[in-house]
Amino acid sequence: MKRISIFVLPIFSGLATIWSIDAMAQEVNDTTQWKDLDDFVFTQRKSGKLKDLGPENAFQINQAELCRAACCNLGESFTTNASVDVNYSDPATGAKQIKLLGLSGSYVQLLTENLPNFRGAARPYALRYVPGPWMKSISVSKGCSSVKNGFESMSGQINVEYLKPQDPAGEAINLYIDSDVKMEVNADANFHLTPKLNTEVLAHFEDRFMNHDGNDDGFVDTPDLRQINLQNRWNYLGDTYIMHAGFGIINEKSKAGQIGHGYHHIEGMPAYVITLNTQRYEGYMKHAFIIDRERGSNIALMAIGSYHGLDSKYGYKGYDVDEANVNAQLMYESDFGEAHNLSVGLSYNYDFLNQRLKRDNTPGSSRQRLIEMENTAGGYAQYTMKFDTRLTAMAGVRGDYSSRYGWFVTPRFNVRYTPVEPLTLRASVGKGYRSVFGWAEYNYLLASGRELVVENLNQEASWNYGANATLTIPISGHRIRLDAEYFYTRFSRQVIADYDSDPHKLVITDLEGKSYSHTFQVEGTYESDFGLTVTAAWRLNDVKSTYGGVLMEKPLTSRYKALLTASFSTEMDIWQFDATFVINGGGRMPSPYLTADGTYSWPHRFKAFPQLNLQVTRWFRNFSIYVGGENLTDFRQKNPIISSENPWSPNFDSTMIWGPLHGAMAYVGLRFNFGKL
Repeated sequence: MKRISIFVLPIFSGLATIWSIDAMAQEVNDTTQWKDLDDFVFTQRKSGKLKDLGPENAFQINQAELCRAACCNLGESFTTNASVDVNYSDPATGAKQIKLLGLSGSYVQLLTENLPNFRGAARPYALRYVPGPWMKSISVSKGCSSVKNGFESMSGQINVEYLKPQDPAGEAINLYIDSDVKMEVNADANFHLTPKLNTEVLAHFEDRFMNHDGNDDGFVDTPDLRQINLQNRWNYLGDTYIMHAGFGIINEKSKAGQIGHGYHHIEGMPAYVITLNTQRYEGYMKHAFIIDRERGSNIALMAIGSYHGLDSKYGYKGYDVDEANVNAQLMYESDFGEAHNLSVGLSYNYDFLNQRLKRDNTPGSSRQRLIEMENTAGGYAQYTMKFDTRLTAMAGVRGDYSSRYGWFVTPRFNVRYTPVEPLTLRASVGKGYRSVFGWAEYNYLLASGRELVVENLNQEASWNYGANATLTIPISGHRIRLDAEYFYTRFSRQVIADYDSDPHKLVITDLEGKSYSHTFQVEGTYESDFGLTVTAAWRLNDVKSTYGGVLMEKPLTSRYKALLTASFSTEMDIWQFDATFVINGGGRMPSPYLTADGTYSWPHRFKAFPQLNLQVTRWFRNFSIYVGGENLTDFRQKNPIISSENPWSPNFDSTMIWGPLHGAMAYVGLRFNFGKL
């Protein structure tokens, strides 16, 4: 009863605040008069999820969709989406990963402003490096996509577009606090210095003021994290020359482990504490030279560079890395008539990792130094033909040379066909590759008591095949959209995390045998002309790999997902009500072992579980207030950390995560827009 009252009070107090402000408001929200929906001022309502009109199976999540949930960062931006899952990889460190087509985020190429970003050691924590209020849109491409951005897209691409310096000048602030006493402050400001030159400042601060240990196992459910994130972005728009450039800084300190109130002291042993200190610097530039505006002919030079420094400790274990990455692209693109488009380009990618590793969980031992480096240079050609409004085909091929793996070729093909106006069909086939930096990408697994073994790893390679059908039915001002899709991914080479062969070892090794993923999804969306949008979706995953010579389900992966979302906006978009209900299907657990009392260390399978999220938003001319709750079903995974009472033993395991770690949570936030300066 105490927990319910703690949870419900913020909801009712937040709603009371909204009602009192609403009563004092002297004028209604007139945002429906605006037409530019990409501005930070959310004006006229439109679909928050837009299907791409090209040959790729892609969709865009815009700000209207992002505002349907708290969306504190990129990792929390897919709660209303059936295609993308975000799960904890390890609760002790807070590492999360995206899952697309039933496969981990390693196989999703993550881009910011169409530039590859957050590689290596940044990958396990990348989702929290992109604040939600900074995002203008998120584009998700399933299956094989364009070869322009490289060869690493194996299950798809996710591209984040930030707010733009050329957006209307002004300032905006987003404030957020939840019942777990996490606070966030986000701010952005645009300055139009001349008619052609604009700049923008983005700022983010978050801090968690209390340790949350809902199951009293002594380990905090969410790390005590403080992050400062800053960016400065520039834009120049000339008649024949366009420039985008910027730089950013991230400073993050995270502390987790036995810092909760249920900590069990072991005689002669210190508390098991996990610390991660991160410093990240990145800069990017884009230059476009317009040759022929009518034909769309242009030459572009794009580059991004980053330094990522991580100092981490897991008890007495540790991993430190200084990582540098540079990615550059030179491309030419032009239309040849109305039906033909050609894009060609050259690319270069450089990765350098200076690593210090300590795998022994005893004091005093020194760290081992590991150096990894890769240079990859290549080129591509991509041809797109539009036979008429009904048929579009895109074929691309690229060849690359890696200093680690030699030459390899990446072919891809996408086609879109509209046999009749309401029906659109898409098909795709293509190959993808990925270079793996084992310790950088899996170092968070050092938090477990298992011995972590990273073998010499080969380059990953896979083929992806996809088909999609979209049917749009207009009914007297309303619209119904039906989607059905199937994707098959087959790996010829893959790096797997073997949890099954030895209960006290976790081996990162090359696949020996078969590995594949089948994904089938159906989705229906109803959009009315009176402000109601309802989406229902169902997805089935069949993901299997070979572990110890046996083809088995991939562990900790849900077999299915069912989603139902509803959004309703009142007249003039003054009030907005959003609800999302999800059922995540059960799946296989890694092979358990027998304990001393003859019982299994954990069940063989985990069961399905439901989650409910609600949010209410009150819109005003220059600000809005939102109040909501997450996981209102209050479902939590019981005993997520194995042998939490003795983290210094080899039985300690923090990787058996398949469900939410904390129960119901309430939040309240305010968005302010101060208009033009």
